Amino acid sequence: MARTELEYAPAPESRSIVDIKASYGLFVGGEFVDGHGSSFKTVNPATEEVLAEVAEADEHDVDLAVKAARRAYDRVWSRMPGSERAKYLFRIARIIAERSRELAVLESIDNGKPIREARDVDVPIVAAHFFYYAGWADKLRHSGYGETPLGVAAQVIPWNFPLMMLAWKVAPALACGNTVVLKPAETTPLTALLFAEICQQAELPPGVVNIVTGAGATGQALVGHPDVDKVAFTGSTEVGKAIARSVAGTDKRLTLELGGKAANIVFDDAPLDQAVEGVVNGIFFNQGHVCCAGSRLLVQESVAEEVLHRLKRRMATLRVGDPLDKNTDVGAINSPEQLARIRELSEAGEAEGAERWTAPCQLPDTGWWFAPTLFTDVTQAHRIAREEIFGPVLSVLTFRTPAEAVAKANNTPYGLSAGIWSDKGSRILQVASQLRAGVVWANTFNQFDPTSPFGGYKESGQGREGGRHGLEAYLR
Repeated sequence: MARTELEYAPAPESRSIVDIKASYGLFVGGEFVDGHGSSFKTVNPATEEVLAEVAEADEHDVDLAVKAARRAYDRVWSRMPGSERAKYLFRIARIIAERSRELAVLESIDNGKPIREARDVDVPIVAAHFFYYAGWADKLRHSGYGETPLGVAAQVIPWNFPLMMLAWKVAPALACGNTVVLKPAETTPLTALLFAEICQQAELPPGVVNIVTGAGATGQALVGHPDVDKVAFTGSTEVGKAIARSVAGTDKRLTLELGGKAANIVFDDAPLDQAVEGVVNGIFFNQGHVCCAGSRLLVQESVAEEVLHRLKRRMATLRVGDPLDKNTDVGAINSPEQLARIRELSEAGEAEGAERWTAPCQLPDTGWWFAPTLFTDVTQAHRIAREEIFGPVLSVLTFRTPAEAVAKANNTPYGLSAGIWSDKGSRILQVASQLRAGVVWANTFNQFDPTSPFGGYKESGQGREGGRHGLEAYLR
């Protein structure tokens, strides 16, 4: 009997819950204000539709935001008992939960990620971080890191998880008594600006959270401001190195969460269907726009053929298309610049001799798209095995022994994450202890929890976010 392909009727999420304004200013001192710089457009990656005009903060705007944060720190926030700060964080967490559908739809429209991921993963984790750190606000003496806040925190976040990265940085900073000036990525500013409205709704004291939108120059002005006490950055390794150089010789505290080239290691005794699901989630979740994506599959030779067969069969079922359709598995690439980077590295993979296989799917005519792709016959010398692609592209390598798997997994300048698939707990523990990665998942991948620290080694950054460890970056 022939297998019948399932047909999915469109199941679009309504945009009506979101009210996108024609233009947005900066959020400084508890109010939306006009910027002194020019403006830029934020665009829907799936349709290329201009969503809004957004103010670009210049040095003067950044200075006003830092001054507002300093006033709030000196006069209100640092003096407030932790139990009172906690009330504001709990209030923000509840409002996020109440407005979760609105936030998820806006994130999907502005970023290009599937609504199912924004709704079921991103926004719940955002609310959970504020709930979790609200609980820490009056218990800092038990953290092991002291109780004294640093002051004004400059936070620069990326475009791949705009709202989640905001929560990872803002929640612990506020819980510890710091105030914040945050710069979202220029291609995804809208959920940060909606968060500013949530701060108003929660009646957060003016200046505790300030949001300045813009591109690289805005971020440089913020990081380089002399009255900033702490810099937190998530983004590319190249920019992270530049930030590290800029704050060297100052007394600014610094945490960096940078790139990755994670290995997902499948042993011959792994539950293969479960492993294939984990591999798919590890690289195609959020279109591969994930710093800890499992972009290198290391599979034991004896099961490599079977794993590849099952993996291709599973990839052929992935649905690429409208991010607001609840059936969509893989959404749009965030920007034409990122799409060009993915294409360039994929073409390099073919030119260097790797064999390319692309999932059969129909890509939309408008917007920026890239079909789920894997490469076999990959060597460790190939660019696709060494460089972060940040897209839905998987490089497959094989190994014979656990020692070879560890050597290949660690053969990278990065060290953010890894995955191990095996039925033997002893093997998982032995291999995990040898991997130079900040997070090692066992028989799963891309699982996050506010109580668990996240961060990397080597060129993947320094410091940890999440859990008790995430408090250290914001306490003196």
